[in-house]
Amino acid sequence: MKRAHWEQRLQDIWYGKSSAYIALLPLSWLYCAAAGIRRLAYRSGLLGTTRLNSRVIVVGNISVGGTGKTPLVIALAERLQQAGLRVGILTRGYLGRASHWPQPVSAGSDPQQLGDEAVLLARKTRTTVFAGPQRVAAARALLQVSPCDVLICDDGLQHYALHRDVEIATVDVTRGHGNGFCLPAGPLREPASRLQQVDAVVSLGGGSVHSYYAMQLVPAAACRIMDPANRRDLELFQGNPVHAVAGISDPERFFAMLRRAGLTIQTHRFADHHPFRASDLDFGDNRPVLMTEKDAVKCEAFSKPNWWSVPVNAQLDTAFYDWLFNVLARQEI
Repeated sequence: MKRAHWEQRLQDIWYGKSSAYIALLPLSWLYCAAAGIRRLAYRSGLLGTTRLNSRVIVVGNISVGGTGKTPLVIALAERLQQAGLRVGILTRGYLGRASHWPQPVSAGSDPQQLGDEAVLLARKTRTTVFAGPQRVAAARALLQVSPCDVLICDDGLQHYALHRDVEIATVDVTRGHGNGFCLPAGPLREPASRLQQVDAVVSLGGGSVHSYYAMQLVPAAACRIMDPANRRDLELFQGNPVHAVAGISDPERFFAMLRRAGLTIQTHRFADHHPFRASDLDFGDNRPVLMTEKDAVKCEAFSKPNWWSVPVNAQLDTAFYDWLFNVLARQEI
């Protein structure tokens, strides 16, 4: 829980509840300058990029933490496959303990080895997924086993070594850019002006304003973790308190979603990507325990009958998909 404590401290600094960011501003300026120089080196050709035999869509953000990237990647993969395109997904495999990279990811892969988000992507999309910190190497490995029309790079906005045909940035409009500073004084990986250079911005929780496309995360029926075919509408959890567990970058978003569904919840915050153990979820009673899908993939081996995951589906403007297919139609492989 120490990591969760420090993550919360940083959130307080970044999102206006503390003035401690002032002491970090010199480091922030250095970080911002280094990020700008690095990007300029790639844009000028000083550092090379690799173009692959596939169109590449990069989905990322300019801030640390969740802005709906993974649900958007899943929605994109599903829609592109429905259109008859062969789709592959690249992801980092964050906090995975594999001894070598890149690695293929399947629905049955171990999230401790390959990362929780990687396994979730493989399960939800039923397409080819490769994980690895070096996106070019992961892309080459994926294309060797599964030729694709489109590669979707999850959280790859700052991975400039891989040539991209489309850049999509996600923004959580309820949190914005925090105090507006780059790391470590603020939550930004790059200055907010970077959003002016991407092809599209998808706004989580907001309207389609200033060329932003709106996205909402809509909860589906809960799934019993030890028996995913057993589903239960969230309404059926109303009336009695439940435990709400979230080991994600913004737990309050999950908790607020459950409250909007009419549930009475006792919240349990964990650090982002927390490596759950059975003892973490022993709350001394038999109340239902509801958690995110990303957390649930790490709890299957020791799950109990009263543990449930709550899937979310990304819903986007029709105009967004119209724009995307028009862009892809103009791209040459």
